[in-house]
Amino acid sequence: MSEPGRLGLVSGGGDLPGAVLRACEAAGRPVFIVALKGFTEPDLRADAGVEVGLAEFGKCIAALQKAGCRQVCFCGNVSRPDFASLVPDLKGMSVLPGLIAAGRQGDDALLRAMLKVFEDAGFEVVGPDALLGRVLEPGALGGVIPDKAQLEDVTKALDVARATGALDIGQGAVVAEGLVLAVEAQEGTDAMLRRVAGLPQALRGQAGARKGALAKAPKPIQERRVDLPVIGVRTVELAAEAGLAGVAGEAGGLIVVDADAVRAAADRLGLFVWGEAPSPG
Repeated sequence: MSEPGRLGLVSGGGDLPGAVLRACEAAGRPVFIVALKGFTEPDLRADAGVEVGLAEFGKCIAALQKAGCRQVCFCGNVSRPDFASLVPDLKGMSVLPGLIAAGRQGDDALLRAMLKVFEDAGFEVVGPDALLGRVLEPGALGGVIPDKAQLEDVTKALDVARATGALDIGQGAVVAEGLVLAVEAQEGTDAMLRRVAGLPQALRGQAGARKGALAKAPKPIQERRVDLPVIGVRTVELAAEAGLAGVAGEAGGLIVVDADAVRAAADRLGLFVWGEAPSPG
C-alpha cells in the first residue's frame, strides 16, 4: 500500500484542527492547511497554505491538488452558512444548488453532499479520529467515578442526545437528577453549557454539591468522517462552571482533544469524564 502522503487539512475553528496538525507532525506526516475564512484560529491561519471562503470550492480543490494531497480531513467548528451571502467561485456556482437542496434536509445531508464534491474530485476523506487515534474509551478518564445516580443521568442524557440526533438537531444534552436541563441545537456545546450555568442552582448544582451530566453522542445518521462530537479542556471547565458533576459520551463515538489535559482538568475540578459502552445491537 502506498504512503498516504501530504494531508489536506481543511480547518474550521476550535482546538481540533490544531490537535490534528500536531498529531500529524508527531507522526512525521506533512500537512497542507486550508483555512476557512472567518473560522480558522489565528495560529493555524498564519501557517495556512491557502485561505478560502465557504463557497470557493474550485480554489480549495485546486490548492489541494497542487499541494499533492490525496487525503483530506475536514475538522473544526463551522456555523451553518447563510447561503444567500456566500460568494462562490465557478466550481462553487456549479455545486451550490445541490448543497442548498441538501441543506434543507438537515446538517448531515449537507455534510454528505459537501464531502461528495471532494470525493468526486478524487480525494479520500479521512476523519480526525483516524488521525488523532484518540476517542473516548469505556469507563472513567481520570480519577473521578460517577455514582449510580450520576450514571442514570448519563444514560438519560445519552438517550436524549441520540433522540434529538435522529432528528438532526444536535449531539448533546444535559440531565440532572433525571430532569432534562438543556438540549444542544445550532448554538453548540459551549453555548449550551453557558445557558445551563444561568439556570437556578437548585436545578443544576454548584461547586461542592455538583449534580447532573453533559453527554454527547453521534447522531444515528452521523457522517463520522467529519462531524463526530468532540470534547476538550474547555468542555470540562464550562461543565464545572455550570455546576455539573461530569461529562460523558458514547465510547468510541466521541473525540477527546488532548486527553491528558482533559484528564488533568477533570481531576482538578472534581468532575468525571465517562465513556458509556454502546448497547449491543
